[in-house]
Amino acid sequence: MKTNERDILNVRDLHVQVRTLEGMSTLVQDINFGMKKGQILGLVGESGSGKTVTSMSILQLHDRKNIDMKGSITLRGREMNGLENKEMRKIRGKDIAFIMQNPMNAFTPVFTIGHQFMETIRAHTSLNKKQAKELAIDIMKCVNLPEPEKLLKHYPHQFSGGMLQRVMIAMAACLQPSIIIADEPTTALDLHSQLLVLRLLDKIRTEYGTSILLISHDLGVISEMADDVIVMQQGRIVESANVLDLFDHPQHEYTKKLLRTRPTLYSEKQPYTYIM
Repeated sequence: MKTNERDILNVRDLHVQVRTLEGMSTLVQDINFGMKKGQILGLVGESGSGKTVTSMSILQLHDRKNIDMKGSITLRGREMNGLENKEMRKIRGKDIAFIMQNPMNAFTPVFTIGHQFMETIRAHTSLNKKQAKELAIDIMKCVNLPEPEKLLKHYPHQFSGGMLQRVMIAMAACLQPSIIIADEPTTALDLHSQLLVLRLLDKIRTEYGTSILLISHDLGVISEMADDVIVMQQGRIVESANVLDLFDHPQHEYTKKLLRTRPTLYSEKQPYTYIM
C-alpha cells in the first residue's frame, strides 16, 4: 500500500529483528503502508505472520534490548521510531490508542474502573478529577454502557468480557485519538458482544474521524469493517487492496487460501459471515 505525506500514519521500510542465541532473526521486513483520516485499515494473516509485531512497532512497545527496529514510523509527520519512552507515553493514549485482544489484561484488578479511566484522562489532559469523571461518564453513555456512574465504582472482575471490552473502547475513544489500533478486539467475545464492539468502533470512526488499524485473522470481521486490507505472510506484506477488490479479485495465492477457508453461516435468503 502506497504512502504519501498527507497520510496521518506512515510506515516506511519497517524491518524488525529479534536477538536470539543463534543470532538476529527477522520478524517483519519491507513493511510499507499509510493511513488516512477516518480510514479503517484491515491487517490480516495467520498467527505468526507479523501483524502484532507491526502494531507493537507503531506503538514502540518492543523491548529495545532484544529487538532491532529500522525504518520510519511517522504520526502526523512526527517520527516516532527511536523516541524516548517518556515521549512515547505522551503519545500513547492521547494520539494513538490501543485495544487489546483480552480486555482483562488491560486493567489492574485492584483499582476500580473509574479510577483507571480517570487516571488515563488526567495523564493526558489538564482536567481535574470532577471534569475527568464527567468526561468518562459521557463517553460511556456514547458507547451504550448502562448506568455509567455506577459502573465506574466497579472492579474489572465484576464485568463480563464484552462489557469490559466496551469500557476499553470508551477509554480508547475518550481523548479522540488520531488512530486506534485494535488487535483482535472480538476474538474472546460471544457473537452478540462481537457485533456490539464492531458497531462501536465504526461509530467512533464516523463521529470523531478516528483512523482504525484493525488487526484480525478473521476475514469476516475485515469484510464487515475495513475500507482497505493488507495481507501479511511470514513477516511480509503479500497483498494490499481495497476491501471489495481483495475479496472479489484476490491476486496472491495466500490471500486466495485465506478466503477459501473463511467460514460462513447460510440462511435461506443470504449468506451471513460467521464472526469468530
